[in-house]
Amino acid sequence: MATASDAPALLARHGETVAGYLRSLLKRYPEAPPRLMEAVEYSLMAGGKRLRPALVLETSAACGGRATEVGTTNPSALAAAGAIELIHTFSLVHDDLPAMDDDDLRRGRPTSHKVFGEAMAILAGDAMVAMAFEVIAADAAPGVAATLVAELASATGPRGMIGGQVVDIASEGKATTLAQLQALHRMKTGALLVTSCRMGAIAAGAPRATLDAVTNYARHLGLAFQIIDDLLDVTSTPEQLGKATRKDAARGKTTYPGLIGVDASREEAKRQLAAAMDSVGGLDARADGLRKLARFVVDRTT
Repeated sequence: MATASDAPALLARHGETVAGYLRSLLKRYPEAPPRLMEAVEYSLMAGGKRLRPALVLETSAACGGRATEVGTTNPSALAAAGAIELIHTFSLVHDDLPAMDDDDLRRGRPTSHKVFGEAMAILAGDAMVAMAFEVIAADAAPGVAATLVAELASATGPRGMIGGQVVDIASEGKATTLAQLQALHRMKTGALLVTSCRMGAIAAGAPRATLDAVTNYARHLGLAFQIIDDLLDVTSTPEQLGKATRKDAARGKTTYPGLIGVDASREEAKRQLAAAMDSVGGLDARADGLRKLARFVVDRTT
């Protein structure tokens, strides 16, 4: 039975693979302004759980995309994993800006705009978006590259993460129903988690039924992830999380604990976890890694 205690080793293994790939990617831009690439590297290589790229690689493995040679990875899945981390990091850099969440701390150290200035932080984020799509075009197999680009663009853009951020800002200080809150987070947080799994399946050439299964898994996982994020914001310290806490309430944002209470939020996260597990039941032992990551999302303390 997969347990959350197994997940750190899995995340570390995939994280090491993705970090090596990202380091090699940064070397492809010798003619770029050094200060820009320094700002990109500062945020991109700052660590973190690297959950999204891990989901890409583990879904690819679950769908039959595991390479036959030990120590190698499906190139299309690796390109997608690097791309999703670039997009996720861009979103964090821009979210931290004074015009957005105005945060001074990210992953336990000063945010990008505190180190490099607001203009360079904006440009570093912009650069990472371009790099994400460039790496898929360059490194993914031609047969899946266009589909991977379309998936990532949809999850990032107005129907996905960026659209969700707009809805989040517009909702500040307003009454929000549970259904509206869930819809918001399916866009803002869930979209990148869903596309992580979908890109892993696409890179592996998964059939439609399998793609649908991992999509449902990721949708439930995305809601569970956001519920736990909201809980940690009210139950943890900045030192534990490596970022500011209790800012959502101060900005008038609706959260799961604020709307339904702490205990009910924990129960809802468990229900979403169970639904995610059920979604990949047909993949048997191949999905053990996905089950480990799902349990980790709900049981995590940071």
